Formats: sequence, C-alpha cells, structure tokens
Amino acid sequence: MRSRITRTTTGLFAHAPDPLANSLDYMGDPGLFGPDSVTWRVIGDVATFVGGIRALLVQAAHQEVAAGVADHSRYKDDPLGRLSRTSAYVTATAFGAMPEVERAVMIVRRAHRPVRGESHRLRAYAADNPGHAAWVHNVLTDSFLVAHQRYGKDKLDDRNADRFVAEQTAVGRLLDASPLPRTADVLSDWVENHPDIGISPGMVNAVDFLRKPPLPLLVRIPYRALYWAAVATIPVSIRTVIGVKRKPGAIVLGKVVVTFLRWALGSSPAWYLALTRVDADLPEGHRFRDAPRRRRSKTPA
Repeated sequence: MRSRITRTTTGLFAHAPDPLANSLDYMGDPGLFGPDSVTWRVIGDVATFVGGIRALLVQAAHQEVAAGVADHSRYKDDPLGRLSRTSAYVTATAFGAMPEVERAVMIVRRAHRPVRGESHRLRAYAADNPGHAAWVHNVLTDSFLVAHQRYGKDKLDDRNADRFVAEQTAVGRLLDASPLPRTADVLSDWVENHPDIGISPGMVNAVDFLRKPPLPLLVRIPYRALYWAAVATIPVSIRTVIGVKRKPGAIVLGKVVVTFLRWALGSSPAWYLALTRVDADLPEGHRFRDAPRRRRSKTPA
C-alpha cells in the first residue's frame, strides 16, 4: 500500500526536472538553511501539501496577482506541470545547495519577466514588482507555517515559529520581495489585512479550479480532504472574499489524512538528501522512505 500511494503521489510532481538531481556534487554545502534550521523540519513534512493548497487559495485574493495568473499562467492547460514547477522551486530553495538555490531563483525570475499587464480595476501588475512578489512569497511562508502548526508532526513553539518566518526572508530577498515580515504574528497580520485583497475575475477562476482540479480518480478523494483542511485554516475575512466556507469536521479529517500520508510517504526525500549532503544526523522520529540506515540524533534539529 505504501508503494502504491508513493508512486501515485510522487507521480503528480514528476512533470518538471528534479531540482536536486546533482545535489551530491555540492558536498558540505548547506544552502540557505542547513540541518539546524526550522525550515528543513517544516518543509520536510507532508503537512506542506495542505500549506500549498492554502497558499494558492489565499494568493488568489490579491486582485493584481490574480490578474497576472489569469493572463499569463497555463495552469488550466497544464495543472500538473504548474504543480511540479512550484514544488521544484520550493524544494530547491529549501533543501538545495547554493548553486541549486540560485538556479531555481533564476528560473523564476526569467518566468516572471514578461508577466505584466492591467487588472480588472485598471491597476498595473508585474510579477517582479517587489510588493506583488512579497504577496506571493509571504502567503506561501504563512501558509506553510499555519499548516504545520495545525497538521504537522511536531508543533513549533513561538520562538521557532518566528525563526521559520525569519529564515524564509532569505528566499524573499533573492526575489527582491518587499516587505518581508520577520515574525509569525506580524506576517499573519500583514496577509490578513492586505489592502489589495478583493474579489476579481482571476480570483473566481482560480478558486473554482482549485475546488475541483482535473486530478486522477485515486487522488481526488484525499485531495478534497486536504482542500477542506486548507480552507479551515484561512482567516474568515479572506474566506469571505474568495467565497469558500469552512466545513464541519474538516480539521479532524485533515489530520487523519495527513497522518496517513505521513505513514505512507515518510518525510521528504529532499530533506534526507540535504542531510546526506552535509553529513548530518537523521532527526529522531522521522522515517525517510527507501533510505539506507544511518546514525540518528536523539532529538529533532
């Protein structure tokens, strides 16, 4: 069963090149973070599946960002390609050696360069605008943190939640995003009260697509549980704008599905690869699928 679930799940993310294919060529390079970071713990857990869905829903609430996605993205024609490319970017920036991080950022910058236009309210947008880049980056950081706190293996205390947010500003700076809040509370407040949140045609299309994406039959049922688990963590004010409602029992069901996926998939193989690259101990209590036996630390990093 584990093998079947793993093949089905990993197949969804196999529509882009592996960003860490040559990671062991950079032995000793910790990348942006390293084994003692909170980022490796958060991004290495399957709760990021919920965080990714939440991020896409919340990102759609920004009227100019939603317009840019509607006008320039091919997510409806190539949803798994878009999913794979986004996953590759997150994986590379979180776990890659610095050359891999820089390559991932260069790819994003190149893709963003032509993304320019006007929203439905006649305001200019540009993917490389520092404010628009900040919205995308900050919402992703906030969503990964919120999902981890609700569905992750080990909930972070306040200090480590702030550490995660501060660590993620290193990625935002590479994209010239601004502003970049450095604590969890400031980040959450910035997202929830952003002045450019509002209903837009691009938002409606994106949320409709996320509600029922064209996924393989075996994936649809767990996706629906993860989707409603994500919706349940979105602030009421933003849920009202994007037109989604929290379903009773969504958080409980989300925890069950995430726990099951964690049993089936284990922790991220990219995390294991990064630990191998820097010759670090494996954190106690985490299973890495298909990984040879290695020494383990007594407690998580």
